[in-house]
Amino acid sequence: MVVIQAEESNKVDPTTSKSEPPTSANANRDASDGFETASDTELPSDDDAGNSNNDGGASSSGGNGPPQADSDHALNDDDQLKQQKALAEANDAKSEGNKLFGDGLFEEAISQYDLALQVAPDMPSSVELRSICHSNRAVCFLKLGKYEETIKECTKALELNPTYMKALARRGEAHEKLEHYEEAIADMKKILELDPSNDQAKKTIRRLQPLAEEKREKMKEEMIGKLKEMGNSVLGRFGMSVDNFKTVKDPNTGSYSISFQR
Repeated sequence: MVVIQAEESNKVDPTTSKSEPPTSANANRDASDGFETASDTELPSDDDAGNSNNDGGASSSGGNGPPQADSDHALNDDDQLKQQKALAEANDAKSEGNKLFGDGLFEEAISQYDLALQVAPDMPSSVELRSICHSNRAVCFLKLGKYEETIKECTKALELNPTYMKALARRGEAHEKLEHYEEAIADMKKILELDPSNDQAKKTIRRLQPLAEEKREKMKEEMIGKLKEMGNSVLGRFGMSVDNFKTVKDPNTGSYSISFQR
């Protein structure tokens, strides 16, 4: 069962208010998910994203993120103020979403994160905020049991920040809920590429590998059953069935040979 813990109130940065447009550093400090899933417990916190020594890659800022484009600097003062105001409004909506999530109001929290995404300016300095809002929407959908939506939102977050390990962990959880074991394992392996010492990802892979193998075998048996049914419908016209054909697997190559038996 997924366990999600609300963020402590002292993690919300008060500097991103409407009366004082946030600087890039302020936005980075405020760009916290506000909560974690069970798979996140081994992952670095997004609150550390502004620290350039953080090599966890959980955020697109703080030395690991893309440099701000020259187009941002080319804006006039009015445009810069508009973008700063929009970014502050987006941060306010995200913070409100975090509070609603903490109260268990997941649908309402989703709406606030959606509002933040709508008002956030499409510029490099808002990439982290937009990525986190998608990831936060994902964990709300996870709590609501909407796993397909969780996967979509995590994928959007990862398109903005490919090294966002929390989004990888949450997408992996949703895949596991849907019994997409191969996909869940793939997400855990990506986490290990970013953080080879991540024990949670290693444990998850070990736990899911036998389930993935079992599912593959089950799918193989189902496919063989359907092929037999189809074959019998054709061979029955000639007084035969697939039971007249014996398959033998070559242990060296894994290929099969077929022989006819009366």
